[in-house]
Amino acid sequence: MYLPEFKSRAELEAEQVRRLKWSLAHAYEHTAHYRAECDALGLSPAELESLDNLRKFPFTLKSDFRDNYPFGMCAVPREQLVRIHASSGTTGKPTIVGYTRNDLELWNTLIARCIVAAGGRPGDVLHNAYGYGLFTGGLGLHGGAEALGCAVVPASGGQTERQVQLICDLKPRIICCTPSYMLVLAEALERAGIDPRETSLEIGIHGAEPWSDEMRREIETRFNISALDIYGLSEVLGPGMAQERTDARGALTIWEDAFFPEIVEPASGEPLQDGEAGELVLTSLSKEAVPVIRYRTGDLTRLLPPEGEIPMRRMDRILGRSDDMLIVRGVNIFPRQIEELIVAQPALSAHYRIDVHRRGARDELVITAEIAGDCGEAGRQAAAAQLRERIKSRHGLSADIIIAETGTLPRSEGKAKRVYDHRKDAKP
Repeated sequence: MYLPEFKSRAELEAEQVRRLKWSLAHAYEHTAHYRAECDALGLSPAELESLDNLRKFPFTLKSDFRDNYPFGMCAVPREQLVRIHASSGTTGKPTIVGYTRNDLELWNTLIARCIVAAGGRPGDVLHNAYGYGLFTGGLGLHGGAEALGCAVVPASGGQTERQVQLICDLKPRIICCTPSYMLVLAEALERAGIDPRETSLEIGIHGAEPWSDEMRREIETRFNISALDIYGLSEVLGPGMAQERTDARGALTIWEDAFFPEIVEPASGEPLQDGEAGELVLTSLSKEAVPVIRYRTGDLTRLLPPEGEIPMRRMDRILGRSDDMLIVRGVNIFPRQIEELIVAQPALSAHYRIDVHRRGARDELVITAEIAGDCGEAGRQAAAAQLRERIKSRHGLSADIIIAETGTLPRSEGKAKRVYDHRKDAKP
């Protein structure tokens, strides 16, 4: 139910070409931005003859949404929109995304497919702790879960103590939230004297932020659940574009009947082969309101072969974002790589922050991690020394390590903010 029924890769690719031709023509004919971009290159949608031809067409950037704010990226009249979502903007303007009724039906189908792939089924109680409102997470998961036939608890974000009560009283089988908030819930359950492993939860569907395998193991250990990754972006659709399956763990199956993925070299934009790591680029195949052509997601991953009976490629779990990467004293490092080292130490919790300062001509890396329990000053110093040595050994970087008391770092009820780069504020 809801899982794709393509019998072969060749059958899928033939359908992709058909849908891609429609999507390109739809965007060109009804969106001034795409028409101008293609005309500047002397391109016509009719020139698409194969999937490989797509690389001739121009990229779409997040800035294009801001430059065409609010409805300039729409390919249908505003009166045909039945819902509008937005993501926060760094320049004061959010990116606006509209949906037709058919777009919402597609979204609901893909979310239902994700839940089934994660082991969910009709009749399950699903606790949805993604934020509702303009953010696509809450309403996106809600609609697809209802379409599947789940009983949805629309908890949204925040009010953690109330969420603990709802989990204990309503006994959901599935929970949907960011991975960092899952650990917040674990702490809240333990404060209430409840062992998270004794709840009714069996499946966690987590996304909206990069998370390491070590954090996954901590979530699964503390809750005794299967914690699986979900992927999506509001500009392309929202959550539900790819899902980690119970029968193909470790990577996410991209629903290639709805989106065509590419991997490009972040600096040059040149296409890379499957298996090579780079920036994920996505093209929608059937979206009506806001079609996206070769959207540069900024997310770094690689494409992997299909696994099992579904002939759709998979993507590696997100390493980080191209604009997330820290360059410290000439070393490239992602927050997730530091998280892996922190969570791997039993003496430390999964809550941390990274600060980068500029002292004269030198970058200074400061990592604050929480101690996981009461181990005394000697234990804190040992944990700091071990983390410092692991970062030096793994990445060749010297870091100042601060070990904070349990519960002193801020807890996020949405996407966790981990990195504070103060170098842009430093005086020359």
